[in-house]
Amino acid sequence: MTDKAASAGTPEDESNLADGSREAPQEPAPVTGRNPVRTRQAIIEAATEEFSTLGLGGARIDAIAARAGLNKRLLYYYFGNKEALFQAVLERAYENIRSAEQGLQLDEVDPVEAVRRLVSFTWHYYIQHPEFITLLNSENLHQATHLKKSERIRELNSPLIDTLQRVLERGRAEGLFRAGVDPLQLYISIAGLSFFYLSNRHTLSAVFGRDLKQPKAEAERLSHMTDLVLGYLLR
Repeated sequence: MTDKAASAGTPEDESNLADGSREAPQEPAPVTGRNPVRTRQAIIEAATEEFSTLGLGGARIDAIAARAGLNKRLLYYYFGNKEALFQAVLERAYENIRSAEQGLQLDEVDPVEAVRRLVSFTWHYYIQHPEFITLLNSENLHQATHLKKSERIRELNSPLIDTLQRVLERGRAEGLFRAGVDPLQLYISIAGLSFFYLSNRHTLSAVFGRDLKQPKAEAERLSHMTDLVLGYLLR
């Protein structure tokens, strides 16, 4: 039997899957004829596009399956329902940004350069991955319901804060940084400076009559954020 003949793992219903149809509960059948890793990856990539465009409420299982080129029953087989699939998409989004941050090698450069790299990376990552912002906006509308259920999310995020703590301690020991800086508060500030600008630049541009989407404006913003963060940290 092929993947497309697999049975549903969880019935589709209006409240949970938002497709407006119902199916009788069935036991999931074994999936053969496909690479499970590639199949899950295709589903998550398609779901990321759908969720980041329409949000959790507007996304449809049928549309995700069509994007992935798979029978929608495969989505049930691998993820159970739309809520669980959305959680998997969020986990993958955080996994991607945390993995990319590891390439910054913040422990290998001087503290000031490490902070500059983190600010620049965060800014450019958000610009290059607008789906990350829209996924987080959607999850915040649901009060982080799905992330609270995740067993992986704290594990994914804690290494970054530990690394930033070491950077701050090195900077303090070298007489460069002020003492008593909370690495979590600092990271939230760095992320917030980027996140607010990019998630609101359409309205900000309209309100202030200035195109904040232009490359020149983006470069000015990065320079401003870097000066702001280092101005706070440097003694």
